[in-house]
Amino acid sequence: MSAGGRRVFTTIPWQGFPSGVSLDVPEYFNIAQACLISHAEEVPNAIAIMDHGVTPRIWTYEEMSQSALKLANVWRQAGVQKGDRVAILLPQCAETMIAHFAAHLIGAISLPLFVLFGTAALKFRLSDSGAKVLVTDKMQFAKIHQIHPDLPNLKYVYLRDGTEHGSLDLWSSLNRASPLEKFEPTLSDDPAMMIYTSGTTGDPKGVLHAHRFLLGHLPCIEVSFKDFPNAQDVGWTPADWAWIGGLMDMVIPCFYYRVPLIAKRFERFTAQAAFNLIRDADVTRAFLPPTALKMMRKGEVPDGVKLVSISSGGEPLSDDLIVWAKSTLGAEVNELYGQTECNLSVGSARSLNVVQPGWIGKAFPGFDVQIMTEGGEVCDDNAVGEICVHKNTPSMFLRYWNQPKKTAERFLGDYLKTGDLGRKDAAGFVQFIARDDDVITSSGYRIGPTEIEASLSADPKVVLAAAVAVPDATRGHVIGAYVTVSGPVAHDFEAKLIERISNDISPHMKPRWVRIIQDMPMTTTGKIRRIELREMAAQGPALKQTVE
Repeated sequence: MSAGGRRVFTTIPWQGFPSGVSLDVPEYFNIAQACLISHAEEVPNAIAIMDHGVTPRIWTYEEMSQSALKLANVWRQAGVQKGDRVAILLPQCAETMIAHFAAHLIGAISLPLFVLFGTAALKFRLSDSGAKVLVTDKMQFAKIHQIHPDLPNLKYVYLRDGTEHGSLDLWSSLNRASPLEKFEPTLSDDPAMMIYTSGTTGDPKGVLHAHRFLLGHLPCIEVSFKDFPNAQDVGWTPADWAWIGGLMDMVIPCFYYRVPLIAKRFERFTAQAAFNLIRDADVTRAFLPPTALKMMRKGEVPDGVKLVSISSGGEPLSDDLIVWAKSTLGAEVNELYGQTECNLSVGSARSLNVVQPGWIGKAFPGFDVQIMTEGGEVCDDNAVGEICVHKNTPSMFLRYWNQPKKTAERFLGDYLKTGDLGRKDAAGFVQFIARDDDVITSSGYRIGPTEIEASLSADPKVVLAAAVAVPDATRGHVIGAYVTVSGPVAHDFEAKLIERISNDISPHMKPRWVRIIQDMPMTTTGKIRRIELREMAAQGPALKQTVE
């Protein structure tokens, strides 16, 4: 395998995270040219994707490049213009990235969509974006065929595995075409990709990003993965490529750094299946959401796992989970923090000793992260406020699609409001406290759920844990907690969990009750839906589901 070794920001000293460093963003930049075309020209036979799907196949950069260039020409001749939206409704596979890169080569905006979306979710996103083109497969087409009459802007639907009901055969169309000869020059600030937020409250919003936003991800990738990239590296994530975590924390950076990428997402994630893939595919670098790590900790690690480093984000990581990964897998785990609007802004780098237990880490080079009051003042050291990120960074989104008011509401002066509460110490370490709407106010105390959940998760039987506010006439709210467990538990299991929190953290932070549930409600991005748990708790005592 031939892996890349280039660094974009070679002038930045990586001994710690320096402050006041601005990233060098060129006037012109195109994601497809940087991540695909340049490699095909330099090392055409280097491995781009190793597809472990139904029909395993190895894709070289030359094969991927030629396919993207031909597809780009198909779309240009069909009238797809710069700024048009190209939707991609596919699982982890080569065609997903071919479609992204083909769109970028003609200046179109790629729009990743999650394969588990139902018809209502797809209809909203395709209608709101005004997508002109959709690339999908037969499994997903039934949903599209049902809503297509309500999508007047959707002119072309391509299937990667044939054709049905007026759709077009992707590969037949592509193979008849010649490669695109003239690329569309794109400014770094030109739109490249639009990712819809999960929409846990209100309608989802289309988060529009420029080509430059890839460059803003690179400092995190370079420092969170020690000695990256090298010729032995292979990357993988179970996270769907429709979300910024899977796509930008692993997939597109692997292309940029010329690191072979594994394409494999399980219909149902299990620890054993993940470990077997990591072993069989020689995966060395992985982006694993906290939920996946917690499930893997309960599994049996086979011989032959070669993981070197893991990045993780989306939910706080407990210290014991990080220790387990290092002692059992031999892999460093670095926590990442970001949002769809501005990703990978804060994190840890254990190889550089940028780590502090219980804290996310420091702002990466190129990011100005402050803790701010509601009035826009920077908080004193260690004071709790809202985590805010200055707009002058390549990762910052351009705007919400067709929502200027919502865009303006997200900013406090020049800073993006994340909606997360946190604190920063004198050394620059940032600690996540809670989502602003997850904070529990009880008897005058403002309590974040993170410490409670970490204590619950420390029990070897607990797989996932969530603490929520429960309405109480006297205290305003009390604390309730939900857990999922692995295997049978004793009759006093919940009481012992409550006692643990009282002893380990504080009596005022112990839950009034802990309930075992069969499945934890999750967003499509793998985060716990605490809003659903709060609604469940507000309806009355949860049913006890303890297994004796």
